[in-house]
Amino acid sequence: MLSSRLHFPFSVVSLSLGAVMVLAVVYIGLIAVVMSYAALTVEFSQSVRNNEAVVGMLEAEYLAVVANITNIDYVAAGYVAPHTKTFVPAKSVTALR
Repeated sequence: MLSSRLHFPFSVVSLSLGAVMVLAVVYIGLIAVVMSYAALTVEFSQSVRNNEAVVGMLEAEYLAVVANITNIDYVAAGYVAPHTKTFVPAKSVTALR
């Protein structure tokens, strides 16, 4: 009489253990990806804060220079007020022509 049962070369227990091991390795890999993503996010956040501080310093320098230019006494520097004002008409330049 022929046996009607299928015989697998591996047992169900060894296949299950193999699947558990593969899933454990994938889980550890995913944890590593999440940790590296978190580290990169924190690093990027710190870089944004540093750049904002640099921009703030540059803005303060710019505003100090503008304030210095605004406070200059142009008459004492040798400039004189214009005697007459003349407006020169210019052609209107648009993109629709």
